[in-house]
Amino acid sequence: MEGSLSRALVVALSAGSLLAYALRRRRCARVRPAGKALAVGGISGRFANAVTAVRGKLTLKANAYREQLAAGKGAGLPFTKVVECNIGNPQALGQRPLTFVRQVLSLLDYPPLVDHPDARALFPEDVRQRARELLAGIPGGVGAYSESQGALYVRQACARFIAARDGHAADPADIFLTDGASEAVKMCLQVCLRHAHDAILVPIPQYPLYSGSINLFGGQLCGYFLDEEHGWALTASEVQRALDDARAGGKCVRALVVINPGNPTGNTLALSDQQAIVELCARENIVLLADEVYQQNLYVPDEPWASFKRVACEMGERASELELFSFHSVSKGFLGECGRRAGYVECHNVPAEAKAALYKMIALGLCSNVAGQATIELMLNPPKPGEPSHALYAAERDELLASLHRRSQLFCDAFNEMEGVSCTRAEGALYLFPQIRLPARVLAKAAEAGVAPDAFYAEALLDATGICIVPGSGFKQREGTFHLRFAFLPAEEDIAGVVGLMRDFHKRFMDEHRGVAA
Repeated sequence: MEGSLSRALVVALSAGSLLAYALRRRRCARVRPAGKALAVGGISGRFANAVTAVRGKLTLKANAYREQLAAGKGAGLPFTKVVECNIGNPQALGQRPLTFVRQVLSLLDYPPLVDHPDARALFPEDVRQRARELLAGIPGGVGAYSESQGALYVRQACARFIAARDGHAADPADIFLTDGASEAVKMCLQVCLRHAHDAILVPIPQYPLYSGSINLFGGQLCGYFLDEEHGWALTASEVQRALDDARAGGKCVRALVVINPGNPTGNTLALSDQQAIVELCARENIVLLADEVYQQNLYVPDEPWASFKRVACEMGERASELELFSFHSVSKGFLGECGRRAGYVECHNVPAEAKAALYKMIALGLCSNVAGQATIELMLNPPKPGEPSHALYAAERDELLASLHRRSQLFCDAFNEMEGVSCTRAEGALYLFPQIRLPARVLAKAAEAGVAPDAFYAEALLDATGICIVPGSGFKQREGTFHLRFAFLPAEEDIAGVVGLMRDFHKRFMDEHRGVAA
């Protein structure tokens, strides 16, 4: 009888649902919507909360200023150029591409050059040989679609790099090549999020890719705070606190994000903290998303960096229990090839069903761009000692990394000399995240304008100097604190000028809002 009743209820409910759907469809068919179909209210409300601070309002305003200057209409502006310190885009601020990488890519774009009689005078032999190998390994070259998961030849190079880095085997079948690491992150978040009550634990401050994507995919972001007083350290106790709070609030925590080195904070994680995170994720059955795109931007040589895969594998049985996605990219490090849009994700101990879902998502777009895939191979397999291109490659790499370290220190020192500003030194990545203490008058003006106080400051800086930075409120931060994210990428010869503009502006701004004459 219970079975009959259940079936009757299902039939009745199904009939009711179908009737309601039919009525809605009939009403929709009869009534022509007023106004544009895609005007306000005509698109998903999830887009309203999917905000990306690094390409938000201030970036659009900076772009407008740049266009105004380029059109010769900047006579009324108090600056002559826009300085992009809002995003990790090294070549936009003058970083030169690595010679070896660009030489090989140029041959891939026009293969007849590889064995042209004049090529020997233009390209070293190892450059031409690498181009031959890539053209043989990528069927059809960079102008043809590759396998959806990415060219096997390149995935094999990824696997060799990971194995050499970590001392543990990697399988090309577990690697997916994507249009930048950001695409890989979004795909993995989509795999993790099923329902509206599913949640992702994310470090605060966080990179807006995570908050925006989680909103778009209908999940919930639950933050755990990094410890600013101790160099933006991650502590397992704080992660446990965030996990417990999320579960107490009825959320199902599906995954934990770590960014190492950190964005926007520039911190690197202690090995003991990494081990604690692996232990927690394995124990609590939480997927770990390890954003490791800055793994080649390291400025503290006596503190070795380790991938989460290596940490997990060296913890014995925990490696077999942890589900891990690890991300890398050609956009950062010393390549800075942001426009190539190339990255990868390695899946460690990820079930076949989840990898099949990743494959479907990539296959919908056929494959990632193939020139970018080739750039991944060049990043992971650089010239070796004794090869013709090695000396120049090593010199360019070492000078770029040393210069980034010098720039981070110079800008950090400058921030720490400004009134009410305190800045932690960058251990890695491309950013500083100074805290700024603002006068009460700024808080009042910002509230009146309907913006966060640090956004009020950042817009005033842009309007006065042409320097574009990102307010810390775009990354989330502890209540009552205000920060600025600054990409320390201006060329060294430009630092004195940029620092001078920022210092002069800051003094005027603070004096004005204290009520003291400038």
